[in-house]
Amino acid sequence: MISVSGVTKHFDEVHALSEVNLDVAAGEFLTIVGPSGCGKSTLLRIIAGLVPSHGSVSSPTKGAFVFQDAALLPWRTVQKNVELLMELESIPKSERADKARSALSQVGLTGFEKSYPHQLSGGMKMRLSLARSLVLSPEYLLLDEPLSAVDELTREVLQEEIHELWKKQKFTSILVTHNVPEAVYLSNRVVVMSPRPGKIEHIVDIPFKKRDAKLRQKSQFTKLVNDISMKLKTWK
Repeated sequence: MISVSGVTKHFDEVHALSEVNLDVAAGEFLTIVGPSGCGKSTLLRIIAGLVPSHGSVSSPTKGAFVFQDAALLPWRTVQKNVELLMELESIPKSERADKARSALSQVGLTGFEKSYPHQLSGGMKMRLSLARSLVLSPEYLLLDEPLSAVDELTREVLQEEIHELWKKQKFTSILVTHNVPEAVYLSNRVVVMSPRPGKIEHIVDIPFKKRDAKLRQKSQFTKLVNDISMKLKTWK
């Protein structure tokens, strides 16, 4: 689905990424973790085509990006925020409305169609951002620390909702996060990057078939979180 080969990136004198090679299978949920400043978000933006680089990236044309900031338009209602990308694609108005309502239902925002972003909680804003990204049925979804601004309880609930959306929609997903339990909960594989210039040091397979709130209490879950955390602490 997505292939990254020999990707290197410099920002003036800063060597951000060095010879990154990564293949992501169709339908996979992959998470990237690493020390601050190692180039995780830069790599995600390179995959999205938002940042140029040396090396090559191949991916389907139909993708979506969820930023750390929900980036909602404050003068548009919840419904109209979800319809924005469809307007840019010149999708007919009646079809936009139906698709927007369906996407809002999937993220638990039915009943808030006429609300404005300032009337929503942080978790609801992120749900709205997800709905806006999913409404065009992307083949892959790139998520750049989308849950970092919400409290821990809301974060765990949103992790469960993202997992359910991924199971239903079957999109390929790459998540960047600093939260190791989040990475283990959501992923099929976790990529561990080195400090700048970032390169892939480890890829950890996550074996869980079922994801629910009870998973976080299991000893195998805790062991994987500790193992990945120890790999990150190697560089501190």
